[in-house]
Amino acid sequence: MSASPDSASSDTARTASRTPDQAAGQKAEDRYRETVFLPRTAFPMRGGLPKREPEMLARWAEMDLDGKIRAQGRGREEVFTLHDGPPYANGHIHIGHALNKIMKDVVNRAQRMSGFEVRYMPGWDCHGLPIEWKVEEEYRKKGQDKDAVPVLQFRNECREYAARWVAAQAEDFKRIGVQAEWANRYVTMDYASEAKIAEEIGKFLLNGRLYRGLRPVMWSPVEKTALAEAEIEYHDITSPTVHIAFPNVKDSTGGKLEGASAVIWTTTPWTLPVNRALAAGPDIAYSVIEVTETAPESLVPVGARLIVADERLEAFAQETGVKAWDVRHRLQGSELEGSVFAHPLRGHGYDHDVPMLMGEFVTTEAGTGLVHMAPSHGQDDFTLCVAHGIEVPELVQDNGTYAPWVPELAGVHVFKAADPVCALMTRAREEGVEKGQAAGLMARGEILHSYPHSWRSRKPIIFRATPQWFISMDEPAHDGSVLRPDALRALENVSFVPASARRRLTSMVAQRPDWCISRQRSWGVPIAVFVEKRSGEVLRDPAVMERIVTAFREHGADAWYSTDPAHFLGPDRDQADYEQVFDIVDVWFESGCSHRFVLHQEGVNFPADLYLEGSDQHRGWFQSSLLESVGAEGKAPYKAVVTNGFVLDGQGRKMSKSLGNVILPADVTKSLGADVLRLWVLNSDTNEDLRISQEILKQQGELYRRLRNTLRWLLGGLDGFSDAEKVAYEDLPELEKYILHRLSALHERIAEAVRTHQWNGVYPALHAFCNNDLSAFYFDIRKDAVYCDAPDSHRRRSVRTVLDILHRALSTWLAPALVFTAEEAWQARFGQQESVHLQDFFRPGPDWADPALASRWDLLRQTRRRVTTALEGARRDGLIRASLEAKVTLPLTEAEAKAGQGVDWAELCIASQVETRPAAPSAVQEEEGMEEVGVAQAKGEKCLRCWRVLEEVGRDHHHPELCLRCVEVVEGMEEQ
Repeated sequence: MSASPDSASSDTARTASRTPDQAAGQKAEDRYRETVFLPRTAFPMRGGLPKREPEMLARWAEMDLDGKIRAQGRGREEVFTLHDGPPYANGHIHIGHALNKIMKDVVNRAQRMSGFEVRYMPGWDCHGLPIEWKVEEEYRKKGQDKDAVPVLQFRNECREYAARWVAAQAEDFKRIGVQAEWANRYVTMDYASEAKIAEEIGKFLLNGRLYRGLRPVMWSPVEKTALAEAEIEYHDITSPTVHIAFPNVKDSTGGKLEGASAVIWTTTPWTLPVNRALAAGPDIAYSVIEVTETAPESLVPVGARLIVADERLEAFAQETGVKAWDVRHRLQGSELEGSVFAHPLRGHGYDHDVPMLMGEFVTTEAGTGLVHMAPSHGQDDFTLCVAHGIEVPELVQDNGTYAPWVPELAGVHVFKAADPVCALMTRAREEGVEKGQAAGLMARGEILHSYPHSWRSRKPIIFRATPQWFISMDEPAHDGSVLRPDALRALENVSFVPASARRRLTSMVAQRPDWCISRQRSWGVPIAVFVEKRSGEVLRDPAVMERIVTAFREHGADAWYSTDPAHFLGPDRDQADYEQVFDIVDVWFESGCSHRFVLHQEGVNFPADLYLEGSDQHRGWFQSSLLESVGAEGKAPYKAVVTNGFVLDGQGRKMSKSLGNVILPADVTKSLGADVLRLWVLNSDTNEDLRISQEILKQQGELYRRLRNTLRWLLGGLDGFSDAEKVAYEDLPELEKYILHRLSALHERIAEAVRTHQWNGVYPALHAFCNNDLSAFYFDIRKDAVYCDAPDSHRRRSVRTVLDILHRALSTWLAPALVFTAEEAWQARFGQQESVHLQDFFRPGPDWADPALASRWDLLRQTRRRVTTALEGARRDGLIRASLEAKVTLPLTEAEAKAGQGVDWAELCIASQVETRPAAPSAVQEEEGMEEVGVAQAKGEKCLRCWRVLEEVGRDHHHPELCLRCVEVVEGMEEQ
């Protein structure tokens, strides 16, 4: 048969179109139509996924497939646990959610079908600012003040809001085929969860790691709360830049600094009122220069003596308009230590000394090689100043304005402070000129740079020192353990996919500051601790902590607001002596505790076998889970970590409503179906950023169609198949054994993915197998046997035996990815009461892998490609209309001839006649390296049943239109 194996319609339409010379034989052909075993199946060519998938979901719910999966897994010897990182319950799922959940679903289904008991409890993050922000918006629309609303009422509205979105997202995930223990989901706002979070806080309290301290933290002036690094995103903004001169008042260099000023450069002029010190690099070379010429627009006074790093002199001159200068002195940075400078605004409320400190962090990459220190607004600044006993002033309020006691700037917002600060610094310069010393503003400019923003409000943040609750990374706990080195050691036993992710997470843990876990909001689990007012010490009492946890377990975290504090403190303490803390805990701490909700249930592994999230979670959930678990349990909560990239549009841009490039999972399921979306995930390199667009999805739809056609052809070829037809492996022809060898290799690749969680390339390999090994090769060759051989022929029975194997293998192997289509293909044979998702993966026979056989058939396939190329050329040239009209002359090398012993070359090449002969060594073509394949019109007549052109057609008087093989089959059918 010559019908294309990739066209399901071509088989049933083989008699629909005829040339004039064929018309005469129409009646004779009609006579034999019913003797051809054309494929029959109820599995349609078109998937119709948008309609069929919801129907299948309803059927799964009716048959309680989730319950059957759970029941089937109980009692299995090995358990696999993927712990679900909780998405935020705030809006319908986006394409990043879909990517991540589909990846998890594939892993879980594959583990289950590999024989593991799989426990997968989906979770949601329900506390925190995004939900609080949404509820506040409703108050703002009504003109109401949120702060005037009773806290328990406000928290209840947040709870209701989160509950609605948990339910909505669960349905969104189900629609894309995600299987889970939906009735056993976890959310951070469940009473049991809130009690566990409080209990975990208590562990850090009681082991001495939790403390309250003044540290610079990332602060959102809009949301009026501290933020975690994982809550930050970076956007380009234009910031003002200033060069500011600090006059020297104490020289420790033996006279080199006489009349000189230290010049700093900063992109945050609003921090200058908080300046308390300067920093130089001890190993950096500096010069004291005297300015001799300036540009007309320059603010630098001629004659000014300035201290600048040698490497920055040229850039400094260009930026400030200095035309010429003399070097008065050269000195090493370490010589500056002990020198003292005046704040440029001395005499205007800023009369403190400004000492020069040594900072290893100072570089010459930008600025002047000298850095101004505002200890309230930078981590390096804070650390260096505190080490030298310098105060950390609190001059900026939680809304981003200067405090009332800030001279000249009270009430000004820091993001609007550039002009008033520069006005003050201009006055300082003018006063400095009168005194004969450079001071204040030397230059003003601007810079476009990447700046941190809150990912919720999309507004810039600041670094601000405020009293917060921290978990110490480096101070020993009561048992002597230290969190940072313990966490780094724990990571040594964790595997990473991709492997490069190990370095990213370990470097983040190694470099991070103490963990700030407090937030100044209302919706969340409170840091339920008491502080003794007299001493300022936090109360570390296990009995108090136990009473708090018990109350939370019974009434939720609202109990902290509704219960008399005396109940928690107990009868031996006076509540008047204690401050009750109402800061809430960082949501990353909450989600980091989720292993306590999930992984300590019966039948679940701890540590989890796998955590799988986006690459941004190295600074988020992966890290918070690690630190929480190591700090409380002494071990990492996971054995392996897999990360996926971000989803970009087809041009590599971020998804954005303003760009109009957002693709929603719901839109894809409505237009193409969830299986096409899932196929996009499995055909992508998920280790890197992924691209998606309508064109890319259309391409995935084409790939899906080919996979579906493969399943359809298998089902059609298996029409009426029974176990009685099966042929034992050892009795199969070599071609069938070769296909089973290829199947065995695919199984090994899938098994490796199950072991390592590296699924990249697995489903493209399955698609290539279906397209290249099956449709374009095996099906193409064996169609004739399936359609035209006698039902009881050994060859046809062998082919259908392999088709049965292929159907079972592909249906189960595709099931983790194409959850709906694989189910449909399974039920098309075994009925709707069956489910492929209750099957294990098909496992090849132990002797199917045959490298020697495969090597021989790989060579035969190469030879076949030479023939098919020649046949296609002859068809284009009009010599033949179809390959079965051809007689092929095939020159074979010695290796090809040896490999082809016993092979039916006509069947292998889909030609009616093939004549082989030894290749002439001298007849070598430049490109092919082989003698050209000859193609001519086959001699004989066309068999009206199998379409082969053979000289034997016409020999049988009863059936003169048939070849002898077809005569035998037809007569056998007539005798029945």
